[in-house]
Amino acid sequence: MRAISPKAELRSAALTRRDALSEEERTAAAAKIAKRGLPFEIAPGTVVSGYSPIRSEIDPMPLMLALAAQGAQLALPAVTARGHSLLFRTWAKGDRLTLGALGIPEPSPAAAELVPDIMLVPLAAFDRVGHRIGYGAGYFDFTFTHLRKAKHVIGIGLAFAVQEIKAVPALSHDVALDYVLTERKTFDFRE
Repeated sequence: MRAISPKAELRSAALTRRDALSEEERTAAAAKIAKRGLPFEIAPGTVVSGYSPIRSEIDPMPLMLALAAQGAQLALPAVTARGHSLLFRTWAKGDRLTLGALGIPEPSPAAAELVPDIMLVPLAAFDRVGHRIGYGAGYFDFTFTHLRKAKHVIGIGLAFAVQEIKAVPALSHDVALDYVLTERKTFDFRE
């Protein structure tokens, strides 16, 4: 029998807490984050990538639409292959999405590719130094590493407060976030 890694145990416990939230709590949390917005101003044309929420992830759409109203250009990720950077394709409210390689809704392959200035990312758990636990495939870590070779892309985790843990056992390839936004607080890790 294989031992479960500490990270897998932390992921499972955080996801259990996230899954236990009611639909009303989820909707209210997404609305609170959208109302508070980002902890900095964005310039018109700033490319903000979000994600299509799956399972019990916090819905980034209210925040994304608020940012679009401030002049942001929106994008959603598309999975190409494991071990490769995500691609980002333009998206606007009302655009049809197609199921991607992992069964996650993403923009049509015909949509224009963009390079994000800000990436809103889902997570299973986070700590107070900006480390996150995702689902284990490493797509966002790989993408941050790849994109940050050309420019600094601001990484913002979106989470429910119940997903905070004491410490993420971060590895050398894990990329820390710049911020995490929850319904209760904005965490700034840029120091």
